[in-house]
Amino acid sequence: MMRTYEELATQIDAISDRPAGQPDLSVFLPVFNEEPNLRPLHAKLDAALAELGRTAEIIYVDDGSTDGSLRVLREIAEDDPRVRVIVLKRNYGQTAAMAAGIDASRGRILIPMDADMQNDPADIKRLLEKLEEGYDVVSGWRKDRKDKFFTRRLPSMLANKLVSWISGVKLHDYGCSLKAYRREALTDVRLYGEMHRFIPIYASWAGARVTEIPVRHHPRTMGKSKYGLSRTLKVILDLVTIKFMASYQTKPIYVFGTCGLVAFGISLLAALWAVVKKLTEGTSFIRTPLPLLAIVMFALGVQFLLMGLLAEMLVRTYHESQAKPIYAVRERIGFERR
Repeated sequence: MMRTYEELATQIDAISDRPAGQPDLSVFLPVFNEEPNLRPLHAKLDAALAELGRTAEIIYVDDGSTDGSLRVLREIAEDDPRVRVIVLKRNYGQTAAMAAGIDASRGRILIPMDADMQNDPADIKRLLEKLEEGYDVVSGWRKDRKDKFFTRRLPSMLANKLVSWISGVKLHDYGCSLKAYRREALTDVRLYGEMHRFIPIYASWAGARVTEIPVRHHPRTMGKSKYGLSRTLKVILDLVTIKFMASYQTKPIYVFGTCGLVAFGISLLAALWAVVKKLTEGTSFIRTPLPLLAIVMFALGVQFLLMGLLAEMLVRTYHESQAKPIYAVRERIGFERR
């Protein structure tokens, strides 16, 4: 007799060590005004998951769509028991939609992708095969990207090189949404701003093994792109934020203190120079800007030091009030014998 999807999932859970009902895969897709793409996309996704033969859930996150996307998603959810739909109150942006998908997911492996049909669901199989080689994160690389060169590909290339240089995580394409994550790699990741594209960096800094593989990229045939050149500036500003958080989150006094000491040094040099000019050339203090520069830089130095001390207090409050550790453990060995 043919077994239903639910019966098969229950049997797999019974012989595995995962919680009851937990699927192998969670595929989640942010959706914003993609009505014409949703049905053909779901058909391709359904075919790709059927080929894998794994249990899966599909999470669509409607990010405040104003077209008929939500109506189509409701109909898809009625026809497919694997589908879950999250409807956000308004358009919060792709990062918030990604975060909603991660929070709602239950699978051992998480796979985000775009809903505009430019990502190919057939590549999920290749991502999983690479993941099984021992990696924690496999990122898609749109090597043969089907976008306009000057407005999309060139800014993306420059931004990717800058991100790789600053972060130390060498990837060719941070903007590709199609990725595969082991659940534990995202345990402590919190997303803000436009930071969804930097998840591999967060994971790598936490000790995850990260790699990438080329994936297919299709030209957009329906709907309208939601991105422009303004996104590049947001990416750079978010990169500065995550670099600061990664390097100085537990020691902000190093940043503010260094700036304060530099300001004190400039103040001292300006004051000494003013005194030397007074003694050697007879230059009056009121006829040179050096005394004013010394006073201003001294005041800035005091402010930087005080900001550093306040930041240190906030960091300690953040960690101690939540009993939040300042490290991450990959594995514990021998503890089960105690």
